[in-house]
Amino acid sequence: MEAYLQHLVAQSVAFALIIVAVVAFFESLALVGLLLPGTVMMATLGTLIGSGQVSLYAAWLAAGLGCFVGDWVSYFIGRGFKEPLHRWSFLQRYQALLDKTGDALQRHSFATVILGRFIGPTRPLVPLVAGMLNLPPTKFAPPNIVGCITWPPVYFLPGILAGVAIDIPAGHNSTIFKWTLLAAVLLIWLSGWLIWRWVRIDKAGDDVVSRWLPLQRLRGVSCISIMLTIYVIVRLSEMPLMPIYFHLLRKVIFR
Repeated sequence: MEAYLQHLVAQSVAFALIIVAVVAFFESLALVGLLLPGTVMMATLGTLIGSGQVSLYAAWLAAGLGCFVGDWVSYFIGRGFKEPLHRWSFLQRYQALLDKTGDALQRHSFATVILGRFIGPTRPLVPLVAGMLNLPPTKFAPPNIVGCITWPPVYFLPGILAGVAIDIPAGHNSTIFKWTLLAAVLLIWLSGWLIWRWVRIDKAGDDVVSRWLPLQRLRGVSCISIMLTIYVIVRLSEMPLMPIYFHLLRKVIFR
């Protein structure tokens, strides 16, 4: 996928930005986003930003516009076809998720629209359910705009970090640095996910994760993960290639 995208970028940067917008659009589109590996594709596009082949701010704008259009198309699909959608067998597979999303929208619409954009399964469902519930456009628009502005850089970030690392000159020290950087990113993600599970332990259902990680074990695993994360970040900050990496990262952000 990355090689194919790089080939397209080599043909035209403008075409690459169109791809960014299209990926963000389909990632946000009702139900279609459930079937696409959008997170992987956005991270892959992030590597092209990190390697300097695509401008961060141009890609940010393209992705923001793509997700904005996708969300509003989903919203009006839900608003215009709510009765057929309720009867659609494919949608009934996600009935539990739809019910939770609808309940959250009715209680905290602003926060749900924003946070739903950052959670994979709910990203293409929140605008659809908002439309099915006849949430007024004036209540849907403000959090939707905030979400579409803040979402792209978060999903580009892993790819940007990887793309910047690719530009570090090859060598023994760079190999160790890149593996340590990868470990730090994965541990940060793991610690964040464990803390999220810990905070939501009272709301967690009887799923496989909850049975394997009851509260006491979850606390222990979370503490271990946090300590490992801190240790790896400290080691990473002490590596001689870290200033070079930050210099390359600043070039991507501020150019």
